[in-house]
Amino acid sequence: MRKLLLIFIAGLAAALATQPAFAGETVYVIRHLEKATGDDPALTARGAERADQLAQLLAKANIKAVFVTPTRRARETATPLANRLGLPVSEYNPRDVEALAAAVSAAAGPVLIVGHSNTVAALVARFGGDRPAELTEQDYGTLFVVHSGTKQVNRIRLN
Repeated sequence: MRKLLLIFIAGLAAALATQPAFAGETVYVIRHLEKATGDDPALTARGAERADQLAQLLAKANIKAVFVTPTRRARETATPLANRLGLPVSEYNPRDVEALAAAVSAAAGPVLIVGHSNTVAALVARFGGDRPAELTEQDYGTLFVVHSGTKQVNRIRLN
């Protein structure tokens, strides 16, 4: 009996260890869109155009929360969608991914997270997807769709 219990516990531990880091709803992750230059820059006209496209794309995705870093370019990337859906834009600390994960879980539904070239790959992995290649400073407009309960990540390119 003791041996059977130990086998059961070992099997349970192995099953838990293979679960994705996040078992919630779909998580949409995107790098902020094209930015101007300077300290805390705004989006360029191209970036603003793509932010509107992002809002159209996700308008019917049942987004429950929108998370951005405390930068103007991240906020401007997410604001058209948030305004369209009547949602607040919530800031997160990119150095505290576990607090973000807790907020995403509390949202109880699909979310949009706007990050940066040096954070998107880690965010995709944290929420259960296969980690993509790191983004470069020239990479804009790729939306990563992390599906709950799978490592599958779809990529959607904005025009």
